[in-house]
Order: sequence, then C-alpha cells, then structure tokens
Amino acid sequence: MQRILQPGQIEAFAQRAIPRIRLPDRASFFSTRAQRLRQLSDKHTIGDYLRLMAVVADTQHTALASFKASPPSPEQIAQARTHRMPLVHAVGWPREDGWRNVLEQLCDSVAAVPGFPASVREVCARLRRSPPEQVETQSDALLAAQTNGVDVAAAPFVMAALQVYWVDLASRLIVEDIVQLDVPGVCPVCGTLPVASVVRTDNRSQGYRYLHCALCATEWHMVRVKCSHCEATKGISYHSIERASDAIRAESCDTCRTYRKILYQEKDAGVEPVADDLASLALDLLLSEAGFHRGSGNPLLWQHPEA
Repeated sequence: MQRILQPGQIEAFAQRAIPRIRLPDRASFFSTRAQRLRQLSDKHTIGDYLRLMAVVADTQHTALASFKASPPSPEQIAQARTHRMPLVHAVGWPREDGWRNVLEQLCDSVAAVPGFPASVREVCARLRRSPPEQVETQSDALLAAQTNGVDVAAAPFVMAALQVYWVDLASRLIVEDIVQLDVPGVCPVCGTLPVASVVRTDNRSQGYRYLHCALCATEWHMVRVKCSHCEATKGISYHSIERASDAIRAESCDTCRTYRKILYQEKDAGVEPVADDLASLALDLLLSEAGFHRGSGNPLLWQHPEA
C-alpha cells in the first residue's frame, strides 16, 4: 500500500533526516564573503560599493580571529530551551564593549584605503568621534530593525561590527543547544530575520534550502517552495533578470506580497547570501515594480522602507 504524507508529516520527517542547523565557520566565513564581493564587483554598476564592502569583510575576518565574546551561560541555554527562544537574542543581549573596538578597526581600515569617496572617510571619522552611548543607541535600533533616528550612511559599518560579535558567538555554539523556534522564519540563534536563502550542494546538505541569518550567519533548514515570511505554500513564484546569473532568483509570495532572494549552489558554487543579494539590486527593482516588498533587508545596505 502506498502511503501519502501530508505537508506537516513531510516537514517533521525532514527535520529528523536533514541537518537542521549550519553554524558559521569562523576561520573562513568573512574571507569567503570578501572574495565573493570582489568577484562580483568586476564591471558591476555598483562595483565601487562592492569593493568597499570587501574591505569591510577583510577587516571582519582579521578582527574575528582574535575576538571572543562571553558565551551564554548554562542557565541562559536552559531558559532558551525551556521557552523555545533564540539562544543569544540580538535584541536585549548584554553586549560587551569589545564590539566597539571592532567598529574602530573597520573605520580605520576603510579610511586607509585610497580611492573611496571622501564621504566614506567622513562617515568613518564621524563614527570614531561618536560617544559610546550614541553608538550603542544606534546599534540597539539596528538590531531591532528600527528606522527612526538611524544614521543610514553609518549603519553598514555598525552592522558589520555587530556581525563579528554574533558570528563569534554562533561559531562557538553546540547545535544540540539550539532549539527549533515556533516561528521558522526567524534565526534560532539570534532571532534576526534572514537576508536570503540558499540551496546547498555539499554532501551533508545537498539539494536542501537554508535560510541565512543577516547577523550571526547561522543557517537553518526550511523546505522549498514555501514562503519564508508567512509560510504559505501556494502562490509562490520565482523571478530572475534576463541574461543575468541563473544562480539567483527572487522567491515571491502572493499571500503576503513579500519576497526574498534564493541562491542555487548547483548553478554557481561561489554564491554567498549577503554578497549576492547586495549585487542583485536590479532584481529588487523588478520585484518592487511588480508590487512586492522585501521580507527583510541587507545588513550592508541600510535603507528606510520608503527608499
């Protein structure tokens, strides 16, 4: 007798059979992103910006090598498991001051590279002069995805420093300590929304789709052809730019009218969620004109909702 599985049963089986969490590799994560940004910058309309973000990623790689934040305590891990909460929730997590040293490193590295516009150096100088309380207020707003009072020009640098902090935390976690949340579209490690999803091709995860956290770079499994925003399984469509890479598409949902990019390693083994999302702004324009809005933003390009 043939047994037909219902959608809920399929997902339950998948969670048992598929690696549900992929934690970032601190030794290569940011250097891989820097390499991809440089590759994508060649002859790109926003090539200068992609090269700027490559310098940022290089500095993130250097800073992460010697950075260590205090990990969650056994009590915090137990509380997260009991209440099915993100393990190191970005909103409200007691950050240590060391992340601001990373921000200073980023500003100094960018300012030292010739060829970038004077406005970039001015933003870095302004951040270096900013009182710690002001920088912390900005970081709180960014982590909470607020827009009021956010310094849009400085936001990518602040977010980049915060990424070092949370990638460090995520890279030292144990997968068994991370619980599945009741809201599958939210990062189970830090509670941040995904920047994009990626269909992996490595031996452990071949053909499976993972959402990629914009902050801590954790990836968590979600079945394909399902809206990562509202979880609808009907009215899902895929969009691409003619003559552009077929390794990246936009997955849209007619139910909630949102979209996120989806990347395919089988089409291009080098795809990197933040870098490729940033380099495919033409696809964002296409979806915007079609009446869809992004499910969440890119941490390296902060924009107000009306932008």
